This record gives sequence, structure tokens and C-alpha cells, in this order.
Amino acid sequence: MKITDLYIPTLREVPADAKLASHRLLLRGGFIRMVCAGVFSYLPLGLRVLRKIEAIMREEMDRAGALEVLLPALNPGDLWKQTGRWWSFQPPPLKLKDGAGRDFLLGPTHEEIMTDLAAQDLRSYRQLPFTLYQIQTKFRDELRPRGGLIRSREFIMKDAYSFDADRASLDRSYQAVYDAYCRLFERVRLPVVICEASAGSMGGHDTKEFMLACDEGEDTLFLCDQCDYTANAECAESRRPEPIRAADQLGDRELVETPNARTVEEVCALLGVTPDQLVKTLLYVADGKYVAALVRGDRELNETKLTNHLGAADLRMATEAEIEEVTGAPLGFTGPVGLPEQVKTIADHDLAAMHDFVVGANQADAHFVAVDVGVDFTVAEYADLRSAMEGDRCPRCEEGLLRAKRGIELAHVFKLGQKYAQDLGCVFSDEAGKEVVATMGCYGVGISRIMSALVEQYNDDNGILWPFSVAPYHAVVLLLDNEPDLARIADQVSADLEAAGFETVLDDRAERPGVKFKDADLIGYPLRLVIGKRTKSEGTVEVRRRKDQAELVVPAADVVQAARQLAADA
Repeated sequence: MKITDLYIPTLREVPADAKLASHRLLLRGGFIRMVCAGVFSYLPLGLRVLRKIEAIMREEMDRAGALEVLLPALNPGDLWKQTGRWWSFQPPPLKLKDGAGRDFLLGPTHEEIMTDLAAQDLRSYRQLPFTLYQIQTKFRDELRPRGGLIRSREFIMKDAYSFDADRASLDRSYQAVYDAYCRLFERVRLPVVICEASAGSMGGHDTKEFMLACDEGEDTLFLCDQCDYTANAECAESRRPEPIRAADQLGDRELVETPNARTVEEVCALLGVTPDQLVKTLLYVADGKYVAALVRGDRELNETKLTNHLGAADLRMATEAEIEEVTGAPLGFTGPVGLPEQVKTIADHDLAAMHDFVVGANQADAHFVAVDVGVDFTVAEYADLRSAMEGDRCPRCEEGLLRAKRGIELAHVFKLGQKYAQDLGCVFSDEAGKEVVATMGCYGVGISRIMSALVEQYNDDNGILWPFSVAPYHAVVLLLDNEPDLARIADQVSADLEAAGFETVLDDRAERPGVKFKDADLIGYPLRLVIGKRTKSEGTVEVRRRKDQAELVVPAADVVQAARQLAADA
């Protein structure tokens, strides 16, 4: 294939807001073009990379026994209302109405549609288990799309759904897809970290994320420095402190004035205490009921953990007006002492190891000091509510400490259980003729995100270093002088490489050699072959591997052998 017959519009400059290397290089290399914020067109090179990732994904899903389908992007709102996600899914779906006023949305994921499909045909336990998957465009109304394909409003995803008769069968289906994902990332050479995660809007349990550690990633993961514990920040735990409950440690509660001191920093400065001697009381509304969540002053409340602990479909912070109505005090002075009975108090485990601490007094400009749980107020439940921090003790081993890393989420696996099947009537008759709700699993891979992740992982100052398995073309032949004899050699070299299975581009443009070298490095062909002065004088061709600049100079007749040798580690 000659470059003069292709559409590869490389760029020298990119928009200033393209901060990530993958965003810049995919734009500059002519792989993608932005239509609007979070929406991209895929140009021929970008589409070739996507198709190769998709092909590997299909091979591994087929190997796992899954069957491919293609579902509509346009989802009827009625199905989403049956599961409740029409109102609760985050980030919000893109919603619309048809000419008759009926509600629809552009599918951000397809649990509802896939479950409804299975429900229409599932009758007997003999039809189970089965796993269906698709590769399709998804839509999410991201308020702040960023990083090019890393966080976009329209993206390409492989999503799969397993249907099983019981939990044991689900475990086997889950493991088959989990193993398929491991093989996928091995084949595309992405060194993922598999970590515990929150199910979020999807629901479910035994949730795992496949993350690529990356300094520019939008997620945070925590890894133990001594054992294999790894978790996303949304659910990362840390070792619980030992409880302190010695009676002689308890002081007498005292009300102190704290005028205009609303924040942890202001209260600590005024009272001469440190943040770990203070307890924050955060008032929430969970499914219409008030909840007071208590965490130590130097820790951050993790709303995902609170939501999961409560099993809440809808969780939000109380408004200033609600806070004043419930506590009798303005924002900044809420505390657990004397809260109304209808407010459920949940405390982080840290509070079990605290005594004589500071809390809001539910009075304007006042706090209590020397407060203790069980003496001054009661806690309905203890739970892990705090966000993990660098240096926390590992929850799984005795000696380990947690270390934080940034990462990019590439895949997610869930055991959904029976929620969607129950809501949408996906049932079957068991061996005894009894009606049973199907048990489901859900498995997603960001295909377009993998393309960006590969560029984040494999790039240098000159451009992209594609792994051989997903490169848009395996080799580029640079014709540095268009005189007839060299052009014939270039044509023959290209033909020989193609015949040997190397997808090859011949750069026959009337451009300076420097431009051709720069574009070859920018685009990231794994192999580069140069037809130039040395070919004319010696009859040899330079064959160079992009990733490490390893080079062989061989007669033109031996380029296939040289390419195979270098490609073995490309």
C-alpha cells in the first residue's frame, strides 16, 4: 500500500488542551479528529488499530464460549424505569423523546436490553448457562470529558452478560471471562493491575477492575508494599485501629464557643487541637431518610463506601436548609450529640479508637470538647467510611503499608446476581418445574480506551511505539529518492514483505527524507525499512525496529528474514 493512496493527515501542532500524551499523539499521528468535546472521529489508521483490538477481543471471548450479538444503541426508557436506573445512573445518560413523546436514551451500557432479550427466549434450565457479548458504541453525558479517548462522551466498548442457573454456575462463567481478559491484555502487551473495585451504578459483587498504572490516569489505586492487596480508591480499605474504651481515659464534655469556625482547620486553630482529635459529622439524605456519617477530622468520607454500606439507591448531602432544620444550627456546626431520633448515626471504625474528641454542638458558633462515643451519644453502626490514604496499614497483612498510584480503568467484571433478571422477568423453569430467577454477570472492556492506554504506555519524544499485535501497519518502507531503480526496489521490498504477512506501507511521497523519518516515528510503525543512498551504492536496506532502534543492514533480497528477526521482539 502506498502512502500516496492513503489518508494519513499528520499534524505538527495540536490543541493546547490536549494534555495527555495519547491525546496529543493520536491527533498528531492522524489517528483521530475531535468533532466536539468528548466526541471523536476515527481516521483510517485509528480504525485499523481499533479493529485489531476488537479482533483479539473477539477471539478471546469466543474462546471463552461467549456468543456475539449486536444490540440497539437506542434504548426504550421503559426498560430503564423498570430497573430504576432511568433516574439513578451516573454519569447521566443522554435522554431524548421520539415524535410520540416516548422516552428513550442512548445506551451507556446494556444490562436492561440484554436481560430483556434473554427474558423473551429463556424457558428452561436446559438453555443455561450462556454468555452474550457485543462490541458497540456507548454514550454517557460526561460533564468534563478529558484526555481524548480516556474519558469521552461517545466510546467503543465490549460488554458481555452471562446468564446462569445459580451462583456456582455464575462463578464458572465469571472466571471464563476473567481469564479471557487476562489473555487480551497479555496479547496487546498492557501490564494491567487487577484490583478490587466498587460496582457503582451497575450493582453487583465480586467486582474487579483491570487498571493500567499511569501517572496521568484519572483513577487512584492502592497497592500494599508487602502483599498482593490492590484496590481502587472507591473501595480501598485500611487496617482498623484497636478500640480504646478505658473508663479512666474519659473526660467531661464541655461546650466551648467557636465563633465563625466552621472548617476543620479553623476549629483546630481556635482550640489548639490537631485534626485527628476532631470528628466531622456529615449529614446525608439516603433514599429520603437522614443519615449522620462520622469520620475523623483528618480523613475524607468516601461516599461510595457510604452508599454501598447503606444499600442506597439515592444518596446526597443535605442542603444548608435541611441541616439547619434537623440540627437547629447552620452549616459547619453539626455534631452527633443530641441529634433527633430519626437521624441514623453511622461512624467510621476510627471512632472506636478515639476518646475526648471535638464535635460540632448543633449550636451556632459552638463545639463540644471531651466527647466520647457511648457516653455522650450512641452510634447505630460502625462501618468503613473513610477514603484510604498513602501510608495506611494494609487490611490484609500485618506489615504492609498502602501506596497510592494513578491509573486508567480498562475493564471491569461484576457478579450482578439476580437484580436485573428479577426486575425484567428473566426467569426459567428448573428440573422440578419451579420458576427461578436467572443469575447474571456483567463484563466490560473499553476498546477505544485501550487504544489510548497503549499510547500512554508506549511512546517516546518522537511519537508512538505500537506493539506489533495492534500496530496500524507492521512496517513502513521509506523511499528517500524517487529515481526509477530505487522505486522498483522499494516496490519489490514492499511486495516481499506483504507476501510474508507483514502489513506494509510504502512512503512514496515527494517529501524530504526528514519529513518521512519524523512521520514514521510519530505514527509508530514497529519496523522501518530505508531505501536510499546505501541501497543505490551497496544494494542494501536498513531495517530498524522502532521500540529500541535495533537495526540490521541486509541485501534487498534478505529483508523478509531481517524483518522476521526484528519482529520477534517488536
